[in-house]
Amino acid sequence: MTGPDTLAVAAVALGAFAQAATGMGFSLIAAPALIAAVGPHRGVPTVLLLAVLASLLPLSRDWRHTRPRDTGRLLLPTLLFTPVAARLLAAVDTRLLAVAAGLGVLVGVALLARGLRSAFLRRPAGAWISGLGSAGLNVIGGVGGPPIGLYAANAGWPAREARATLHAFFLVQNVATAVVLGVVLPSWPAVAALAVGAATGMALSPRLSPTATRGGVLAVSCVGALALIGTAL
Repeated sequence: MTGPDTLAVAAVALGAFAQAATGMGFSLIAAPALIAAVGPHRGVPTVLLLAVLASLLPLSRDWRHTRPRDTGRLLLPTLLFTPVAARLLAAVDTRLLAVAAGLGVLVGVALLARGLRSAFLRRPAGAWISGLGSAGLNVIGGVGGPPIGLYAANAGWPAREARATLHAFFLVQNVATAVVLGVVLPSWPAVAALAVGAATGMALSPRLSPTATRGGVLAVSCVGALALIGTAL
């Protein structure tokens, strides 16, 4: 494998570990490296399909802890807006949008890390804003995690329920986005790396406290925001 391919495979393993351990993070970590290796037209669909697997593996164990009502509340605006976003953004230079979204996520992470609790995010309108933002970012670069991560970190869910709910959300979202954008099969080294990373994360996730899980979600959201800004500039 070439240097970019090796980096992409390593990013897939690390992303799968983060996804299994915290409930999110696969696309945020893996997408920049995969897109750099194969280009955006193949990279984004590849990220989406791998992200489905990254959520499916841990969810197969923890599905009983999913919060169905909260999952549905976030999925409704996401699924409704995904095809609209794909049409609206098809001919738009998304770099400025990515930078703006990244900066917004960084501000949100900083506020939540300082202990902010937003009553707005607990309302139906907060779920709609989070879902719409996630749909747009997933279409732009396969990285719909930060708005949902901020919502989950603010919600105060128990750690295991938070992970399972995030897995369920991202599983459905990424299937829907892949249907809209098209499917590209990943390479076998990427799939193998994903399996290793997910298994490691699943083994460690029961040892994580709610505080550690929340911190992990915020950290991954921050990394994803910086990656959005970096790849757009």
